[in-house]
Amino acid sequence: MSDSARTRIVTWADPAVNAWRATTASGLDNLRKVIAGELAPAPLAEVLGMRLVEADEGLAVFAATPEEFHYNPAGHVHGGFAATILDSAMGCAVYSTLALGTNYTTVEIKVNYLKPVTVATGPVRASARVLHRGRRTAMAEGRLEDARGRLLAHATTTCLIWTEPAPSAGGVSEA
Repeated sequence: MSDSARTRIVTWADPAVNAWRATTASGLDNLRKVIAGELAPAPLAEVLGMRLVEADEGLAVFAATPEEFHYNPAGHVHGGFAATILDSAMGCAVYSTLALGTNYTTVEIKVNYLKPVTVATGPVRASARVLHRGRRTAMAEGRLEDARGRLLAHATTTCLIWTEPAPSAGGVSEA
C-alpha cells in the first residue's frame, strides 16, 4: 500500500435480528424506531454513512456527507451513492405507508443526475414522497439536495407490495 492509503472500519448490527423485530409494527413505526435508535439502521446505511433523519406517512428523509470512500476513478462521488440514498429514501417513503405484515421491494428506479457531487459539496439530504400507493404497487419520487437546497439529482421508483406470512415464536417463519 502507498503512503496515501486510507483505512475505514465499519460496524453494523445483525440484520436478521432487525428483520424479526420489524415484523412487530407498521412500516412507519419501524422507521421511527430507527430514528430513535430503538432499531439499528440497515447495514448498507452504516457502510455508506447515511442515516434516516425523518419519517412520516408517505415521506422519508436520509442525510449523508459525501466522503473520499464514495469516489469513483474520475474524482467525484460515484453515481451509485446518489442512486442508493435516493432508493433508500423512496423505499422508506413507501414503507411508511405499510401496515404490520406488509412489505415492499424496489421494482425499478430512474435517476437523473444534475450536478457532480464531491467532498466539497458537504452534507446532502435525500427526501422522498409517495406519489401513488395502490394495493400491489406504489410510486415515489426523490430529490437529492445540498445544504443550500440545490438539486443534485432527482429520481422516481416503482415498488412492489405484498403481505408477509406471520412470524412464529422466535422469529422464524413457518411459510
